Amino acid sequence: MNPVVGVAAFAAVTLATAVVGFYGLKVSRTTGDFYVASRTVKPWWNASAIGGEYLSAASFLGVAGLILLSGTDALWYPVGYTAGYLMLLLFVAAPLRRSGAYTIPDFTEARLDSSAVRRVTSLVVVVVGWLYIVPQLHGAALAIRITTGLPAWVGPVAVVAVVCITVVAGGMRSVTFVQAFQYWLKLTALAVPIVFILLVLGGATGTTATAAPPAVNPSALAPAGPYQIISLLVALLFGTLGLPHVLVRFYTNPDGQSARRTTLIVLGLLSVFYLLPTAYGMIGRVVAPDLAESGQADALVLLLPGRVVGGMAGDLLSALVVAGAFAAFLSTTSGLVVSLAGVISQDVFGGSVRGFRLAALISALVPLGIASMTESMALAGSVGLVFAFTASTICPVLLLGIWWRGLTDAGAIAGMVTGGVFCGSAMVAGSVLGAAATPSWLAQPAAWTVPVAFAVMVLVSRATQGRVPRTMTRVMTRLHTPERPLATER
Repeated sequence: MNPVVGVAAFAAVTLATAVVGFYGLKVSRTTGDFYVASRTVKPWWNASAIGGEYLSAASFLGVAGLILLSGTDALWYPVGYTAGYLMLLLFVAAPLRRSGAYTIPDFTEARLDSSAVRRVTSLVVVVVGWLYIVPQLHGAALAIRITTGLPAWVGPVAVVAVVCITVVAGGMRSVTFVQAFQYWLKLTALAVPIVFILLVLGGATGTTATAAPPAVNPSALAPAGPYQIISLLVALLFGTLGLPHVLVRFYTNPDGQSARRTTLIVLGLLSVFYLLPTAYGMIGRVVAPDLAESGQADALVLLLPGRVVGGMAGDLLSALVVAGAFAAFLSTTSGLVVSLAGVISQDVFGGSVRGFRLAALISALVPLGIASMTESMALAGSVGLVFAFTASTICPVLLLGIWWRGLTDAGAIAGMVTGGVFCGSAMVAGSVLGAAATPSWLAQPAAWTVPVAFAVMVLVSRATQGRVPRTMTRVMTRLHTPERPLATER
């Protein structure tokens, strides 16, 4: 790929992001605009924005790379990512919106009437957010190195700079416009090239590209066993329920009915999107198995258009894919920074707009430092571990807090700490031992860490029933009483 084309694509998506973000800045005036866009985001806009921030580097690049490496075993990732939203629709979306909270720590404090629970939840949310941002920055480093020839550090620095400008300037209102735009850019960036790729391959019968036998297993990875598949699905299904940058989106809906409608639309948008990286991965196993052998599986989506189509048309299609990739890094990182800034600013800086802006800078710069000191894993795999951590910490306290009247502050803290320590220890052990030497129960810990976290939370709550808050009945009634739709303003 021509490096000039890569630089031009990167510059174009950066400029477009800045322009859309500036429009959001013009309508961001109040504290409510910065935190939850004054709770006025309509379902289609919100669904597009959720799709924009949820479809991260793992979805745009990592899913195709994993399919290239391991074939049908990797199809559980898009299935789990999408099905997790169905659970979100059924169990969390509307009650969480009715809670009236700005952030997840706001919810846990109100539900359990405990500042200690709030502090623990805040810490967990920040850890989850930072762990999730790091793979986005690794993806940006990979993309900038592969497509432009610039030093790898340019990608993460550029992503953090653009995100900070967008979030600091306009908060949630600005980010909503940016992420909605970026979902449709990402969808277009994958859909248009795959059409040309299929046309070229369909018309190349008898050529080298189609005459070569399919590389059934180019990376020689062993097939996933039942435990690995079950554990991955537990991580993805339950982890989606606790992602802070996704949950904060439901606070921006006008009411619970809008939150449910938003989730239904998201399910449709995700289902359409995940067909595309799946197609890239399956085609890559036939025409680009060498990328798996050379350790460049995550670059498949970036390199496939140029390899199959070639020439100026291939460069233009590659430029479109590069633009979509950077949109993925920017939208997910901006959503995470907004959610973390809301938590940090309220707990540390008093909840002011100035505190939000300072918290946004902290939320972005810390993971930038972590990314600069670490090496990239397989993008989808590393994000899968973040889902496992979230499923073992935030998810249990949300589900039990919404649906079980017996939850106590002591139980919530004990469950989050236990799940976090167990899952975090497994992640550290896996990174120390390496992929080849790590047993499956450590490589995919969700199958046992999530049940342990739930069990500890329930058992400790039952042992401390005297700590059930007096406000429990009032809060639970609010969570489960349907809201009246807001009257249309004239």
